[in-house]
Amino acid sequence: MIGRIVIDDVHPRTPTGEYPAKAVIGEPTPLSADIFREGHDRLAARTRWRPVGDGKGNGKWRDAAMAHVGNDRWQALVEPSELGRHEFMVEAWTDWVATWQHDIEVKHAAGQALGVELEEGCLLLKARATHLPEADRGPLLRAAVTLGDASQPVEARLAAGLDPRIGEALARVPDPRDLTVSDRRPLWVDRERALFGAWYELFPRSEGGLREAAGRRLPAVAEMGFDIVYLPPVHPIGASHRKGRNNTLIAGPGDPGSPWAIGSADGGHMAVDPNLGTIEDFDAFVAAAHDLGLEVALDYALQCSPDHPWVTEHPEWFHHRPDGSIRYAENPPKKYQDIYPINFWPAEADDGARQALWLACKEILDYWIAHGVRVFRVDNPHTKPFAFWEWLIAAVQSDHPDVLFLAEAFTRPKVMAKLAEVGFSQSYTYFTWRTGKDELQEYLEEVCLGPKADYMRPNFWPNTPDILSGPLRNGPPSAFALRLVLAATAVPSYGIYSGYELGENEPASEANEEYLYSEKYEVKHRDWAQPGSLAPLVTRLNAIRQAHPAFAELRNIHFHHSNNDQLLAYSKKSTDGSDVVLVVVNLDPYNAQSDTLWLDLEELGMPADEPFLAHDELTGDTYTWQGQGPYVHLHPSRQPAHILHLHTSSQGEPRSVS
Repeated sequence: MIGRIVIDDVHPRTPTGEYPAKAVIGEPTPLSADIFREGHDRLAARTRWRPVGDGKGNGKWRDAAMAHVGNDRWQALVEPSELGRHEFMVEAWTDWVATWQHDIEVKHAAGQALGVELEEGCLLLKARATHLPEADRGPLLRAAVTLGDASQPVEARLAAGLDPRIGEALARVPDPRDLTVSDRRPLWVDRERALFGAWYELFPRSEGGLREAAGRRLPAVAEMGFDIVYLPPVHPIGASHRKGRNNTLIAGPGDPGSPWAIGSADGGHMAVDPNLGTIEDFDAFVAAAHDLGLEVALDYALQCSPDHPWVTEHPEWFHHRPDGSIRYAENPPKKYQDIYPINFWPAEADDGARQALWLACKEILDYWIAHGVRVFRVDNPHTKPFAFWEWLIAAVQSDHPDVLFLAEAFTRPKVMAKLAEVGFSQSYTYFTWRTGKDELQEYLEEVCLGPKADYMRPNFWPNTPDILSGPLRNGPPSAFALRLVLAATAVPSYGIYSGYELGENEPASEANEEYLYSEKYEVKHRDWAQPGSLAPLVTRLNAIRQAHPAFAELRNIHFHHSNNDQLLAYSKKSTDGSDVVLVVVNLDPYNAQSDTLWLDLEELGMPADEPFLAHDELTGDTYTWQGQGPYVHLHPSRQPAHILHLHTSSQGEPRSVS
C-alpha cells in the first residue's frame, strides 16, 4: 500500500534505476524528490547517504535537510567526500511544529483568541523534544515553558513559539509518527577529473616516439593548460593488410599503419610498438606528464590485426566465415581490412571461452594501470556487449575507484546513453555535428539539464582524428576559434585533437568527413610555431576555466535571448552564486554579428535598477551595463566571443585571469 506521505521521482537516477547515478567529490550534487500528502499540513524531509561495499562494511550515514523548491519538489545539495559506490534515500514526515506555527500566525493576524493553540504548542514542543539528543533540546523546551506560562503576555508566548531556532533544531530530525522512507538508490562518486578537464590528443610517433614526445611536445601541452594528454594505441601495429597513406589498401615503404590495427610478432595489447620505444619509455612519458601536472589517457581498443598473437593462440575469440577465414571489421561503407573484430560472445555452449576472453581484456587494463594510467578512452564501445562493460568497469573500479572511462561511441542516442548508464565515466557526444543556434541550445539543454545529466557526463570534441565536420571543413581560423569557445565553456570537459590549433581544415572529400592526409595512416610533421596558431586562445580559455568555478559544473547552464540567430548567449553560475559568467558566441565564422540581448537578470543575480560590471576575460575589457538589454557586437576574426564575468561594484574586484 502507498504510505501516508508520497515520495516520487527520486533523483539522481539512471533510466532503469538499477545502475548508479553519478556524482563527483566536491561537486554539489542535487538529491531531489516529489514529496506530498493529503491536506495542507506542512512537511519536512531529509536525504541520507553513505559509502557502501568497501570491503570493511558500509560507511556512516550522513544527512542533509531538504528544502521545498516548488510544485511539491524537494531538494538538498550534498557533496560526497569519498570515492566509490554510495547509496542514498529520502525521508519525509509531517512537520507538525511548522504546521502549528503557520496556523497560529494566521489566527493571530486575524485577531482570534490563541489560548488553546498556545497550550497545544507547549505540548507539541515537549513531545518533539524527546526525539532530539538531550544536548539539542534546549530551544524547544525553553519555548515550551514560555508557551505554557499563562502569566506571560500573548505576544511573548507567541514569539517564543515562533523562535527560528526551533526549526533549526528540528530540520533533520524525523517525526516517527508518519515517517516515510524511499527505496535506497545507488550513486557512484568519482574524482573531479570525471567531470571537469581539458583533453589534448597526441600521436607520439609524429614527435619521434615516446621519449621524444615527452621532451618536445608535453611541455607545450602543459603550458596551454590541459589536464589530460590522450594517446592513441601505443601497441605494435600489424603488417598484414596494413593501410597506406590516406587509407589506401596497399602500404608503401615506410608507411606506419593505423595504431588501431593492434598486434604483431612484437606483441599485442600489453606491448609497446618498437617504433615508439619500450615500456620503460612509456613509463618515462607518464612520469614526465605527471611532473608537468598532466594525466595520461590511453586508448583501449579491443580489436586485433591479423598478426595479433590472439589470432593464432585463441581462434575461438574471433568470428569465422564458412571457409574458415576471419571476417575483417566493417562499418558500411567503411572497411577495416587491417582489423579483426573480437567475438565477445562465443557460442552459447562455450562459456569458458567467453570468460577467458573477458578476463584477458581486464588483464590489459590491469597491466596499464600498473604503469600509471588512470584514464582510458575506449574505442567503439557500442560494438561490444553492454554486459561486458557492466562487468569490466565494475571489476576494475572495485580495485581502482579512481580509474575513469571515456566512451567513444558516435552511435544512436539510446545506445550512447546506455553505455553511460552501465558505467562509463564520460561520453563523446553529438556536439561535433551541432552547429546552428537552435540545435546547440536544444542539445545543451538535453545533456546539461535533462535526465541524462544524472548519469551521462558529456565531453565536447570539435574534432577527432576521424572527424572534420561542420564549419571546420575548409573553414577559416575564426571557425576553429568559435567552436573552441563553445566546447570549452558550455560543458566542464572538452578536448581537441592535435593540429586543431593550427587550423588543419582539409577534408578527405566532399562526402567524407575524415581528414585528407590523416594522421591515422602517416606521420605528421607540424610547425607548431607557425603564425596564426590558436595556441594563445587555447591557453587563455583553459586559464579562464580554471579561474571560474562556474565552468566546472554541468547543470548550471542558462540561455539568454537574442533575436539574432547567429548569436548564442548562455550563462554559468556556480552553485553558491559567487561566480557568474556570461558567454556570447558569434556562430558565423565569416561576418560580424550584433544585437541587443535580453538577459534574465534574476537568474544572473544582477540588479535590475543599478549598474553592474561585465569584465571580458578574453580581452581584459570591462563594460558597465544596466538593465536587461546590453548591446553586443562580435567580429569573427577579431573577437568571436565574449566571456564576461558579471559582478556588482559592491562585490569588489572581478575574478579575473592574470
